[in-house]
Formats: sequence, C-alpha cells, structure tokens
Amino acid sequence: MQKSLKGKVVLITGGSRGLGAAMAETFADHGADVAISYAASSEKAEAVVEKLKAKGIRALAIKSDQADLSSAKPLINSVIAEFGKLDILVNNAGIAIQGQMVDDPGFDEANYNRQWQVNVMGSIANTRAAAPKLADGGRIIFIGSRLGDYVPFRGVADYAGTKAALAGYARGIARDLGPRNITVNVVQPGVMPTDMNKDVADHLPPLETILDMHPIRRFATLEEVAEAVCFLAGPHGGYITGETLNIAGGIGI
Repeated sequence: MQKSLKGKVVLITGGSRGLGAAMAETFADHGADVAISYAASSEKAEAVVEKLKAKGIRALAIKSDQADLSSAKPLINSVIAEFGKLDILVNNAGIAIQGQMVDDPGFDEANYNRQWQVNVMGSIANTRAAAPKLADGGRIIFIGSRLGDYVPFRGVADYAGTKAALAGYARGIARDLGPRNITVNVVQPGVMPTDMNKDVADHLPPLETILDMHPIRRFATLEEVAEAVCFLAGPHGGYITGETLNIAGGIGI
C-alpha cells in the first residue's frame, strides 16, 4: 500500500473500538502516526495501539472523556507533546441514545441531554482546542451519520439532531480555516457493523426493512468508511472542504 500519509500525525477520538479502531488501522496502513482517545476501556485502547505499532508507526492511546469539555485542551496538548505536531483531527467519538419519541411522557431527558454534550459540545471543544495548533494544510473530519439529513423512521430525533449540528458547524469551520488551507468535511455513514449499532438495534425497524431502503442492499463495511476518511485526509483531498460525504449505499436517494 502506498504510504500517502507518511509523516502525518492523526488524532482519532473514540479510537478504541468499532469505526474508530478501523480508521486507526487504516491510517497506520497509509503511514500516519496515530493517537487515539478513549473514555473507559484502557485494555481495548492498548490492544489497538499494539496493532498500530506492529505496522511500523508511532501510536499512543490517551484517556479522555468527551463529555468533560475541559478534557479537550489536555488531549490535544498530549498529542503534540508526544509527536511534536498535529496534522489531522478525526472527530469520531460519540454515543447513540435512540428509541424514545419526543412526546413520550417518560422521556429520559438526562440521557438524551448527555448525547448532545458528547456528540456536539465535545466535538466542538476538541475542534476549538485543535484549530490554533493544527498544521497549516491540515484536515478536520467529523464522523456524522446519514440520519443527519435523512430520517426514515421514528425515535431518532435527538441523535439525528446532533449529527445535523455537526454538519452545519463543519461548514462554518471550513470558512474560518480555509485561509490556512485546512479542509473540514463530514463523513456520514449509514448502518455499520459496530457495537453502537448493536446497542440500538432493538429500537430500529427490522433488518430486512432497513436493507430494503438501500439500493445497494447491504451495509457499509468499516474498511469502506475508513478508506474514504483517509482519502479526505490525504494529498488528493486538499481541494474538498465544507462537504458532506454519504457512505450509505444510496439510502435516501
């Protein structure tokens, strides 16, 4: 594989499992040095780091709870202290709280509010902390969701809202950082084989119903999404900014 990202340093938030771990490995395959953040499982995070180091790159796992906005600056500073710079920020960490209608008398307000805190305010805090220190010509990529602009079933309003908010914020940041040739984009996957999707499966329509919504009647692989992110982060993505890329098999067309 061509090492198109050799010499670059990437931070992937929420990189200890699922798509985050897959992106970490793909970035390493492209030659980048990789830092990941994690909130809870140090064992999983260190296992990812060992896989990355085995690919011949430098790697680091940093414990950082995205719900705690004060953790953003220390996270960015830790990456720069270890690697000397930061070229690419992938805002991937997030949670999915789904299944309740907004008019439900028993609506779990605290849990849904935490989702906004983690998915939106935490990602914003990371971006604000990174922006002044990101290398000119760098990249910021937000991992959104196809639900951010297409909602085909009930019970996902707040989750969809958090992802739509990221898309609007990313466009504004693309304007702010354009003079420094820093690109800012959003990748919106559809359903993927991750623990997060398993956790909310009981609140979604039946599997066959969801598959029928897709012209390409399958779900994305983690590798397909990770490679698209690496393309936006790489040398051929330098003139793409303020955009939203759906990787969702055509659902919603």
